[in-house]
Amino acid sequence: MKPSTSKGRTRLGLVLLLFVILLLALIAGLFFRLAPELRPQPRIAPAFQIAPPMLLASLPTAARFDFPIGSENGALTYNAQPFTENRHLGDDLNVIGGENSDLGDPVYAIADGQVLFADEAGPGWGNVITVLHAYEENGEREYVQSYYGHVETILVQPKQNVRRGDQIATIGTADGQYWAHLHFEMREFTTPFIGPGYRDDTRGWINPTAFIASHRGAPDDDVGRKPLQLTPTR
Repeated sequence: MKPSTSKGRTRLGLVLLLFVILLLALIAGLFFRLAPELRPQPRIAPAFQIAPPMLLASLPTAARFDFPIGSENGALTYNAQPFTENRHLGDDLNVIGGENSDLGDPVYAIADGQVLFADEAGPGWGNVITVLHAYEENGEREYVQSYYGHVETILVQPKQNVRRGDQIATIGTADGQYWAHLHFEMREFTTPFIGPGYRDDTRGWINPTAFIASHRGAPDDDVGRKPLQLTPTR
């Protein structure tokens, strides 16, 4: 009986050894497959963050675009430095009055969309907000970004949905660097890239005044919007 018992133990040992080897091989395979996902992911610079397809698909289609300060059709405002003047990538907008008379005046979302960026953007910029919009052009769904620079108070946060005419900020001075005004850009981008403000190559940037004027979807005398009062986040 002893030899038979010894053989049985040997077989059981071999089976257990094979089981352990297979288990270790399975664990090793899973580790090598999942290791890249388990490592901390490097922070991607905003310039290379592209809006994911789910965000693009979920954006409401903007049926109309309004001007960001003053009245809905841009009345009671002036453009102190238009798009491309002195290599300018946007419009420097003011409410009529001059100097700092419009400091703290409302800044509105120009159309329905989602906030991509709302924070301090570094020297020369102060607080900046970028909003991504979807719209239809010649039967195709297109995307455009509105960019609000030098604002004093930020009233929205990233990933927040906004409606056309919502107050999203107040006009500022970029922490006292300039007379109060809104540096306003429109871009073909789907990224929260901040950018330079001035550049020779304007590809990707859009003439803000011309774009809004051609996508108003409202009569010129449509004025009197009432801003949504929100709690400041900055």
